[in-house]
Amino acid sequence: MLPAARSYSSSSSAERLTAGHAMPFGAALLPDGGVRFRLWAPAARSVELVFQHKSLPLAEKDEGWYEHVEGRAEAGTLYQYRIDGKQLVPDPASRFQPQDVDGPSEVIDPSRYPWKDAGWRGRPWQEAVIYELHVGTFTPEGTYAAARGKLNHLKEHGITAIELMPLSDFAGKRNWGYDGVLPYAPDNAYGRPEELEALVEAAHQAGLMVFLDVVYNHFGPKGNYLGLYAPDFFTDRYNTPWGAAINFENEVVRQYFLHNVLYWLEEYHFDGLRFDAVHAIIDESPRHVLDEIAFEVHRRIGAKRKIHLVLENDAGQSRFLGPGKYTAQWNDDAHHGYHVLATGETDGYYIAYADAPAKHLARCLAEGFAYQGEISPFTKEKRGESSKHLPPVAFVDFMQNHDQIGNRAFGERLISLTDHEKLKALTAILLLAPSPPLLFMGEEWGCRQPFLFFCDFDGELGEAVRNGRRSEFKRFSSFKEDIPDPLAEGTFKQCVLRWDEMNQEWLAFYRDLLSLRRKEIASRRAKAGRYEMLDQRVFSVLWPLEDGGVLRLLANCADQSFELPWPPRGRRLWGAEHGSTLEGWCVSWWLEE
Repeated sequence: MLPAARSYSSSSSAERLTAGHAMPFGAALLPDGGVRFRLWAPAARSVELVFQHKSLPLAEKDEGWYEHVEGRAEAGTLYQYRIDGKQLVPDPASRFQPQDVDGPSEVIDPSRYPWKDAGWRGRPWQEAVIYELHVGTFTPEGTYAAARGKLNHLKEHGITAIELMPLSDFAGKRNWGYDGVLPYAPDNAYGRPEELEALVEAAHQAGLMVFLDVVYNHFGPKGNYLGLYAPDFFTDRYNTPWGAAINFENEVVRQYFLHNVLYWLEEYHFDGLRFDAVHAIIDESPRHVLDEIAFEVHRRIGAKRKIHLVLENDAGQSRFLGPGKYTAQWNDDAHHGYHVLATGETDGYYIAYADAPAKHLARCLAEGFAYQGEISPFTKEKRGESSKHLPPVAFVDFMQNHDQIGNRAFGERLISLTDHEKLKALTAILLLAPSPPLLFMGEEWGCRQPFLFFCDFDGELGEAVRNGRRSEFKRFSSFKEDIPDPLAEGTFKQCVLRWDEMNQEWLAFYRDLLSLRRKEIASRRAKAGRYEMLDQRVFSVLWPLEDGGVLRLLANCADQSFELPWPPRGRRLWGAEHGSTLEGWCVSWWLEE
């Protein structure tokens, strides 16, 4: 269980903090005035609080903790810590950095926002239609306030949840968000904390859930000072592709991230979190930190409102999914099946799906993962765990997301890589299947703009990122041209959605499918399905429903027509009337009640 704040200090002030999520670290307003400052710095010889041109020593407590209660500090006070009389650093639990990651932290009143969503209890997971967006490129303004203005558009076209790419403070003015270094501080590039809260509240008033993408597998390369005074945050026993591995076997480190989860859910009223690349979270403690997070969330918040926790896990570990655990996982297997069917591409990891893309997709739709312990031709190792016991709502399926678009050299969206007939057929599968679908911003109106990798690092780090990006793609024969410079502001601007270019045909297509989903699919609970390959690219998937009915998909993902061995039964929900002949790239949905 999450220990109380007093476990870290003998100070009684931790018991009397103002409203909001109470943490055993950071700057906390006291109800009688003043602020309690607390920092874990086990490698520091001394720590000073620097504010209003003053330097005040923090008292050393047990086990590496430093603390000071300052009566002259208040909400809005800017402060830093000086380590060993030399280096100025921000608060690692800063709630806001108005001058970026290297500047001072701001004391924030967690009760500052007059919430009006007290009646909001969330939405059932089976109603989820998720819309992933990057706040900085979602609108020309790139702010929380501007994003609020698009919520009605999303609601009217069948979206029920928005998922914000990571907001934790990063170095520079533009970034995907996965280089965050201050997990508690929403980046100032998009607005102030109260403007983020206003976005969440407005979404709830529109009936939309709001999820946040969080990164607990590494810290970004610039603006992270933890190694200077708290090197125990990291371990060299493991490696990640992005930076030093986090030491989750240290109890203070575990609490830092456990509190971060609860902070976003309690203080900002998020409806859930998406956990980035948890296969890179290595923890050999008796209880894995992911299990502890899920337990604490359900214990602390689960009885009050619906909270949904979603993993990105390249290892395909179904052990983390299920009641009392994580709600769902992003299903990369399904994406890869969709993508190979749509484009025929077989580079990189797509080689593992090239032999039978329709079969891989059919298995994903019915059973979750395409690989459930079989050897992947890409890694030559076993991939995934058995998932056929899990219902389809345990898997978030998608044809596009920030990674799958942005990790291409030129950031092309799927609409630019395949023809409309194929894309519409596959979209009809995605949006009507029982698994919650995820769309990437602009997908619903046929956006053709790229979503490129961009950041705003300077000096040697910026040059290293630029050269690394070029090296990553030079081995591909199809990418001989110079790729966009990730540091250039123009690269970022290419990704800003141009809403005046909405394609009404695509918008109507998505709206009609999502309207049908709301009426016929979301209200029914589907059990784990079963699939049948009728030909190499023709398949049937059947899902038993808890109300006793059966939902069936018939899909021909080939250019030529196919004669069904039996006529379809039940009520046709979607697709052309086709009798026993499935034309090329034909998809139909049926309900047997």
